Amino acid sequence: MSYRTAHPLRSVTLDDVRGAQKMLSGVARTTALESSRHLSRTVGAPVHLKCENLQRTGSFKLRGAYVRIAGLLPEERAAGVVAASAGNHAQGVALASSLLGVHSTVFMPQGAPLPKVSATREYGAEVRLHGQVVDEALAAAEEYAARTGAVFIHPFDHPDIIAGQGTVGLEILEQCPEVGTIVVGMGGGGLAAGIAVAVKSVRPDVRIIGVQAEGAAAYPPSLAAGYPVTVGSPATMADGIRVGTPGPVPFGIVEELVDEVRTVSEDQLSAALVLCLERAKLVVEPAGASPVAALLADPGGFSGPVVAVLSGGNVDPVLLQRVLRHGMAAQGRYLAVRLRLTDRPGALATLLGVLSAADANVLDVSHIRTDPRLGLSEAEVELHLETQGPAHRAEVAAALGESGYMIID
Repeated sequence: MSYRTAHPLRSVTLDDVRGAQKMLSGVARTTALESSRHLSRTVGAPVHLKCENLQRTGSFKLRGAYVRIAGLLPEERAAGVVAASAGNHAQGVALASSLLGVHSTVFMPQGAPLPKVSATREYGAEVRLHGQVVDEALAAAEEYAARTGAVFIHPFDHPDIIAGQGTVGLEILEQCPEVGTIVVGMGGGGLAAGIAVAVKSVRPDVRIIGVQAEGAAAYPPSLAAGYPVTVGSPATMADGIRVGTPGPVPFGIVEELVDEVRTVSEDQLSAALVLCLERAKLVVEPAGASPVAALLADPGGFSGPVVAVLSGGNVDPVLLQRVLRHGMAAQGRYLAVRLRLTDRPGALATLLGVLSAADANVLDVSHIRTDPRLGLSEAEVELHLETQGPAHRAEVAAALGESGYMIID
């Protein structure tokens, strides 16, 4: 669904983005644009992956953070900067500040993944853990800024941030001049807004499609209302785009220049992440996989050539493990089954023989003998199996039934 209202006065121009590109020369990498044969066959048009997951700090956030901090006055730099983030923005601010010789303080939730906390410290920031969620860390950062005079670096709601993120769009035009559609994940909207300014100023015919997680989709109701609307308690595994309220600055640009905003489910996000790992050999966080999820959800709905922006690769290993299993289940490649059998010697070995004959890979077995629900000679087994897809999963379930096993769940 497309949205249009009267065009606001744009806060970021193509000249701003070009100026940011010069500023970032030698600082941010020009990330690779990789072709995907698998996605190209799926979509029916050439698909390329813009690999911002391979950017310094593991995401596009360094671009905007560096441009914002580099633009501070000497007295502002002397006061230092402060930010709040659970991951990517924290690392971008930390490295940008170190490169520019500015002291940075970053507030992170107490439950932030340890690898992200460690990386932020290693990039040079003073990390302060506060609160249980990002909103609490944000309030602490704003209080710190008011108390100390440090400059608060917003993750998306500032023209300099948007101009920096827009350099991704200039690189796409240079690497794929014939691009027809750019698909990009959206949280607060800074990256999508920056790309839209850069690309639409040069190629107004290129379609820009934003993607949000269903559980954190503030842009569709905001665009329908004509102003930023808050979505209460945004919930998604894609923490990089888990934002409850669009920023007023990017919102005005998105409203004017972004052609469409789509949403994807958690199953689609996890399946897209698995595809990036298996087919593209790229480690991508759930937010970074959101454009791929949109392509898989509606393969025929994009005019090629298509560029999908993989915005980041900073995924916590514990989350990655859960998402991979969830993604395999979403693709029909994972089967969890609980069944009852007669408790006698060799019964479990016989069951495993049936699964072996069906070419199912056993990942985990839980054998329960003592439970009030079980008869004297009964046992219950819970199995986690890897299968080759939906058809094979059905074959495995059928083989168990044909062998006389009572499937409970």
